[in-house]
Amino acid sequence: MSRLFRDIAGGPLCTDGSVVCIGAFDGLHLGHQALVRHAVARAHVLGVDAAALSFEPLPREFFAAASPPPRLGPVRAKFEGLRGLGADVVGLLRFDARMAAMSPEAFVDAVLVQRLRAREVWVGPGFRFGHKRAGDLATLQALGREAGFIAGEIEPLVVDGERVSSTHIRTALVAGDFEHAARLLGRPYAVSGRVVRGKQLGRTLGYPTANLRFGGKVPALRGIYATRVHGIGDAPWPSVSSFGTRPTVGGVEPLLEAHLFDFDGDLYGRRIEVEFVARLRDEEKFDDLPSLVAQMDLDAAQARAVLAAPHSPRYETQRQDYA
Repeated sequence: MSRLFRDIAGGPLCTDGSVVCIGAFDGLHLGHQALVRHAVARAHVLGVDAAALSFEPLPREFFAAASPPPRLGPVRAKFEGLRGLGADVVGLLRFDARMAAMSPEAFVDAVLVQRLRAREVWVGPGFRFGHKRAGDLATLQALGREAGFIAGEIEPLVVDGERVSSTHIRTALVAGDFEHAARLLGRPYAVSGRVVRGKQLGRTLGYPTANLRFGGKVPALRGIYATRVHGIGDAPWPSVSSFGTRPTVGGVEPLLEAHLFDFDGDLYGRRIEVEFVARLRDEEKFDDLPSLVAQMDLDAAQARAVLAAPHSPRYETQRQDYA
């Protein structure tokens, strides 16, 4: 069972030492996975804990609080993914004004030395840290020589001639190119979470939905999609999903609403995963509810057709689990 910590201050978490990897880890794409797996493998060689270190909110979210950039996944998914990759300790450090003002030297001493007793630290290409991004890999290596750990950088991961990055994945998702996004992620793009109660408007309109919140983050997607829901039965359940703020009914918070075709059951409190297969249209604001329902009928029919097509991507053949 992985241990989670959020604070800079505190006693040692890895008394025998650790191998640390540091990154944003949003979406845990193939590049992130390579970094974490490298750290885990090195930790096994040294017989110490593997520690994955990230920040919440991400620094770019903190500095652009009024208009935060989109996220590929909620915080819980990041923790579960890092745990699934073998991290013994997961740090999701609170990025606030105090953290933003920390010098590279202070960060290394407080977190890598005092809390994690790092013996090795591994980062991805272009790593920067500390106040005003003053520290880089050379800084980390110099501080490591003083503190007794080594630091290194893994090579960028390239798939089909393209460097794997969260930015490229977001671009593919916005374009509705889910096959491209899946190649960079190492699995189909999906959002998981626990089903929460909504206003139950969909039920009155003939389209009951399983609703997932996105943890207060801005999602990378917005619109109507053909989807498959996992975690209901032995096979993925065909569905049509809306991901957005529901402007027709005055919604504000981004919500993922999945309507499972021909399903009758209570999903409240269940953990499910919604896999995105194809983009159908943008989110729209309709003049009235009958107009909305008419469009929902068209969306449902189109989603059924997409999911029934022989060339429709299959989750079972594309998915690559973290573990």
